Amino acid sequence: MTFPAAYFDDLYRQDDDPWDYRASWYERRKRWLTIAALPRERYRSGFEPACSNGELSALLAQRCDSLYACDISDHAVRLARERLAGLPNVTVEPRAMPDQWPDASFDLIVIGELCYYLSREATAELARRACASLTADGTLVACHWRHPFEGRLQTADAVHASFDALPALNRLVQHAEHDLLLDVWSKDGHSVAQGEGLV
Repeated sequence: MTFPAAYFDDLYRQDDDPWDYRASWYERRKRWLTIAALPRERYRSGFEPACSNGELSALLAQRCDSLYACDISDHAVRLARERLAGLPNVTVEPRAMPDQWPDASFDLIVIGELCYYLSREATAELARRACASLTADGTLVACHWRHPFEGRLQTADAVHASFDALPALNRLVQHAEHDLLLDVWSKDGHSVAQGEGLV
């Protein structure tokens, strides 16, 4: 089970920034936390499912040679394309997760505020597909709101447990607050210091 595209299209018809991504200090801070948690300075190919109106995508694009972003909502895709129009390394397309997961490899996958709209089964499938498309040196990030809200199908902690359950993924970072849960995994398990040869 997943929320239908029409649900999100209705939200964006009413407000092109339904979660106040641009003005909210909470949202701006969360984006900076996400970017700061990335263990590598540069990535070859990034993927951001559920990109919404492209606010986080704009920051990810600065760290990626190429960034592929998508959203289930056609309205969100239009807004993200407008937001990211000046960035030639970014492509934005409509896709529904997990069924339309792209057939490609990425060394950065950032999953933000998505999986509590999916059933446990759909989240487990998304986690498997993400792991399968992550390169051997890649980074997988998930960040989710921890408070209850109408229509939530599962908690942030339950969502992240689906990724923790995959033996191929090693957690590098866990940042847990009352409001949000941010986790970073990789396949090689190398810390930032290990990646730079400091230890």
